[in-house]
Amino acid sequence: MQPANNQTARGIPAAPSAEGGTTSLANLLTYGRIAAVPAVAACLFGVTIYEAGLWLRWVALAIFIVAAITDWLDGWAARTYGGHSALGRMLDPIADKLLVGASLLMLAADETIRGWSLWAAVVILCREILVSGLREFLAELRVSVPVSRLAKWKTTLQLVAIGFLLAGPAGDAILPGTTHIGLALLWTSAVLTLYTGFDYFRAGLHHIVSNRR
Repeated sequence: MQPANNQTARGIPAAPSAEGGTTSLANLLTYGRIAAVPAVAACLFGVTIYEAGLWLRWVALAIFIVAAITDWLDGWAARTYGGHSALGRMLDPIADKLLVGASLLMLAADETIRGWSLWAAVVILCREILVSGLREFLAELRVSVPVSRLAKWKTTLQLVAIGFLLAGPAGDAILPGTTHIGLALLWTSAVLTLYTGFDYFRAGLHHIVSNRR
């Protein structure tokens, strides 16, 4: 009898569920990233409201880093185990936006992001909402706009910037300028956000105009 698939033959364990299953490894990692959102927010809330101590910022950073790593791992799991599913494709970008959006809001609330730097956060949040709406509209036209390499770099830069800002004052005590580095990276990612957002809008507008002809 032949092995069920090439993965089994190579000794690679089977995925936790069949392709498209709601409990596939890729989907479980995505669920974990979504669960990390309130955990990170709770840590920053504890520091700001209850003055629980800067050590909670390190906890928030650790959770955030693990969640960011799962963003790569769920894609790897889906490719390795064939766990691609409609649910996973829907939740993956939502999980990313929830993680980034909630972190930026909490960092603005505790004034790690303040003054002119708030505009960088506003640009990032507005772009994410705009692109999500555009993608939803294009989905009705059965048009898919692929993620560009620059957009992936933008997302990576955003995550690194937020990581520095989550450390914030706790990081400044170890590495002076940690918060300033985070803010500089946030502005850089905001500029990339504007560029990639315009790129998506231009591509989407092309499909909209073509569909009306």
